[in-house]
Amino acid sequence: MLKKKSASSAFIIILLILAGEAVFVLPFVLARIFRPTFLEVFAINNTQLGSCFSVYGAVALISYLFGGPLADKFKPSKLMAVALMLTAFGGFYLASYPSLIMLHILYGFWGFTTIFLFWAAMIKATRIWGGNNHQGLAFGFLDGGRGLTAALFGSLGVLLFSVFITSDIAETSLLERQKAFKMVIIVTSSIVCFIAFLVYFFLKNKGYSETASNSTQNLTWRNFKTVMAYPSVWLLMIIILCAYFGYKMTDVFSLYAKDVMLYNDIDSAQVGTYLLYMRPIIGVVIGLLADKTRASLWIVIGFLAMLITSLIFSTSMINSHTTMLFVLSIIIMAIGVYSARVLYFATLNEAKIPVALTGTAVGFISVVGYTPDIFAGPIIGYFLDASPGALGHRHVFMIMAVVSLIGLIASYAFYKISTRKNA
Repeated sequence: MLKKKSASSAFIIILLILAGEAVFVLPFVLARIFRPTFLEVFAINNTQLGSCFSVYGAVALISYLFGGPLADKFKPSKLMAVALMLTAFGGFYLASYPSLIMLHILYGFWGFTTIFLFWAAMIKATRIWGGNNHQGLAFGFLDGGRGLTAALFGSLGVLLFSVFITSDIAETSLLERQKAFKMVIIVTSSIVCFIAFLVYFFLKNKGYSETASNSTQNLTWRNFKTVMAYPSVWLLMIIILCAYFGYKMTDVFSLYAKDVMLYNDIDSAQVGTYLLYMRPIIGVVIGLLADKTRASLWIVIGFLAMLITSLIFSTSMINSHTTMLFVLSIIIMAIGVYSARVLYFATLNEAKIPVALTGTAVGFISVVGYTPDIFAGPIIGYFLDASPGALGHRHVFMIMAVVSLIGLIASYAFYKISTRKNA
């Protein structure tokens, strides 16, 4: 009986991991890994793609606030399954290569399906799975597993794209690349559909219904006022905003590989995929280190790593003749970005925020913390298009350096405040 329960528990977290990243593959992962190809086949530039992300972010911003009560009313499995299926339908439409206007509408639709219907339900399901004693383990598995899932999707996409490109990539026509990438989108959308079915029929646990009936809390102004009285909450807003901007910057590494390192489309896509494989490794290692020390300390170290590598990328030190420096800088940047990302909300205990106010605190922090979904894409796209090639990349990494410095200051302030509270 114990083995059966353990196997069922493992299957549930695996489903949560698969669903947790599959829902974001179509809006984000494909564009991150295949950015040069994505821009070519849709005949858009970086600024236009950034504006699509902005539409997504604007819809998501509202969805963060109102998605929570929905997750309390309906079972997570149903909401997540519907969200996955609708997101996949959007993917099938993406494969038709819609116009720029329709692409904006599609990204707004995805902002609704992935956040309003999915995000709170996934967080709730994960918290239920973790119970009272294994919250760190639950969210550690979730984030690390999502990174691995994204990497596997990326590898499959690169494999499919290379299979359907029958000749040397440099000699292929735009039409051939469009057909190959269309197959990548269709296969990815089909897999997301399949995961939706798995979630609907198999993401079941007695604890869901029991917790769902007892966990509903009224979203009151009093709770918001209590949360806003914590200085740590405001610092966490800044920390997450800066760290999430850094995470959005990982979208440009495949384009950097093509524009500056002079890689072809397939090789540059592989750079983005390798970066994804680093996420689960870094997440698990940093999580273990944070448990033995302090989560806030590793966030400080993460921002320091981001600052140093951003400054390196903002110079002309990295070019097609310095491959080892390019690889090393990406690794250090990834360590910094993923360290901060994994430990986003692991600092709530350090801040002494009551468990009863966790949902209100996370929702309030997220509204500001995830605003890079709105402005990061257009800013990055503008500077890349305004100064094509290496110069544009130096400009965006200089912005990244400034953001990293702000994050470093905020995280150090948070570390000092939490040190006094825990003394």
